Amino acid sequence: MGRRLYVGNLPYETGETDLQNLFARAGTVETVKVMRDMATGRARGFAFVEMSTDEEAQKAINELNEFQLGGRGLTVNEARPKPERSGGFGGGGGGYGGGDSRRRSEPRW
Repeated sequence: MGRRLYVGNLPYETGETDLQNLFARAGTVETVKVMRDMATGRARGFAFVEMSTDEEAQKAINELNEFQLGGRGLTVNEARPKPERSGGFGGGGGGYGGGDSRRRSEPRW
């Protein structure tokens, strides 16, 4: 069990302080990161919360999964590692994406 948690289905107006206070019910919160759109700065509806121990992380999952916040049932579970990116469309060598491997090849909506 990891200490890093994924929190999904967040109301867009939810900030780091709101989550810090909510997850403090389950124990010591080390970090909170609400993911935001790079262009607009608007919250994307999910965040990552890191608890200080595995036990506190499990307690947070048990108590806060499906917790109602702003009329939405939160999804709280253990964060999975970011998947490895395959080359795919826009990567690497001057293909479809023009060679800029940092650009996304599909729309973000």
